[in-house]
Amino acid sequence: MKNSKYNILTIMIIISTFVFGVAVLILLFGDYMEKAFNVIGIRVATLFVAFASFCSSSVFSLLIFKHNRTISQANEDANKRAELFREVQFASNNYSIIEFMDRLLIYDESIRYVEKYIMQQSFNFHMLEERVEEENVLKNPQSFTYISLKIPFRIVEGKIVSAISFNKLRFMRDGVSYTFFPPQGIDGSPAYILHNETTKRNNVIINLIVPKDSDFFVSSKINDFSKIEIDIEILSILGVKVKGVSELFFTNPLQIEGNASNTYRINSSTFTITETPKVLILD
Repeated sequence: MKNSKYNILTIMIIISTFVFGVAVLILLFGDYMEKAFNVIGIRVATLFVAFASFCSSSVFSLLIFKHNRTISQANEDANKRAELFREVQFASNNYSIIEFMDRLLIYDESIRYVEKYIMQQSFNFHMLEERVEEENVLKNPQSFTYISLKIPFRIVEGKIVSAISFNKLRFMRDGVSYTFFPPQGIDGSPAYILHNETTKRNNVIINLIVPKDSDFFVSSKINDFSKIEIDIEILSILGVKVKGVSELFFTNPLQIEGNASNTYRINSSTFTITETPKVLILD
């Protein structure tokens, strides 16, 4: 910006000096031009003055254009910064942070939901173990085990939660990790959010797909895990998204529930934000 102004000022000084010099020469040789060219000399002087006026007007207009362009760009930048500030302020006041609590349940998924989604060529509300391929599940659904994970949660800060998505889920047991990912083509698997009117608690449910030969979960016995890591996205009711990682530490079950589910008492949970809250554009 400074170099541009300096260049324009230099050009103006050069043109002004040139015009002033030529005008002085015409003034000094005015008598000669009148005798030599008569009326033509006067016309030449008039033409030069008109051309000089045109040049000065053009330079002045260019300066006005550059000034208006600079002001317009400055206003546009200020508006963008103000809009960004308003968005950041809105996001910082309307996000949601949750905490998993109480009891974690793992049990066989209902056949009704397997038929509703998997048999209909859909992976909604499901995550796949890292070695599982989608095509194999769709071609041979009977070769896989379908498991549901249910966790109660509460809002510890922010607005009401409208949606929760799982980006990655990792179970650890005796140094062995069982990692689950969303189906290809989506960033995160959406989870069920159920509200219990009796206990006034919210529950999140996600379904897992594992090969039948996997030792991840056997419904006929107690399955021990040391820790669970959950990479999730939380969307508030006002459209602000937060990404974070939740770690659950719990007591392994001492018995199997009546519906063949394993119940784990959550002793503590942590939630670490991995990205700052962002306003999600909703369609």
